[in-house]
Amino acid sequence: MGKVIAIANQKGGVGKTTTTINLSAALAKLGKKVLVIDCDPQGNTTSGLGVNKNSEMITVYELLLGECSIKEAIMTEIYPNLSLIPSNINLAAIEVQTIDVKQKEYILKNEVDWVRNDYDFILIDCPPSLSMLTINAMTAANAIMVTIQCEYYALEGLSQLIYTINLVRERLNDDLYIDGGVFTMYDSRTNLSADVVETVKTNLKYHLYETIIPRNIRTAEAPSHGMPVIYLDPKSVGAESYMKLAEEVIKHNAEE
Repeated sequence: MGKVIAIANQKGGVGKTTTTINLSAALAKLGKKVLVIDCDPQGNTTSGLGVNKNSEMITVYELLLGECSIKEAIMTEIYPNLSLIPSNINLAAIEVQTIDVKQKEYILKNEVDWVRNDYDFILIDCPPSLSMLTINAMTAANAIMVTIQCEYYALEGLSQLIYTINLVRERLNDDLYIDGGVFTMYDSRTNLSADVVETVKTNLKYHLYETIIPRNIRTAEAPSHGMPVIYLDPKSVGAESYMKLAEEVIKHNAEE
């Protein structure tokens, strides 16, 4: 059975989408069969994987409305071993359109269950809010990966996110757990990044991945080319870091 990981943090700009794009591509590059589900109405994971989010296509929006099956929504093999359920701005209306739906927290889970065994990893990119979309992602997932930006407000919102995760586990998904934290946007030129890492290690009593994702120009440029950094520049520091993270994720998953 595939592992379903929701990549979450209620703060925006902390590397959720960048991590979803590049970790999924790295896992696929290592031979794992991967499905990415873009649950953010901004659709940046979709465009970052080279899919035009403004084109006519079936998205997670139609899936959550019950207008298609999950297999109809999957864009297969957009890269070797890597498939995608895309998103676009239509998804912003989903909360209003599902307001009267019973057990709406389980819509995504019920669909993911049909394909869970077809993949080694399913990664869900969550929006930067604790919305119905995030709750759906957490209910569908086995695990949460928290991206932690190496800046001053890194701990801001983490306690609320952990509270929400615990609430979802108690009421909706007792299999859910925090898979680990990933430090992103690390700048070795500053003391601040190192201080943030040490502060989080001291205060966050959960597994933290050893691989730290640095600030890297090529990683920042990759979305404008519509491809993961490991395809844009496989020898860049960003690409190598995400490959190391993927190796660590595979090892950590095997040890469980």
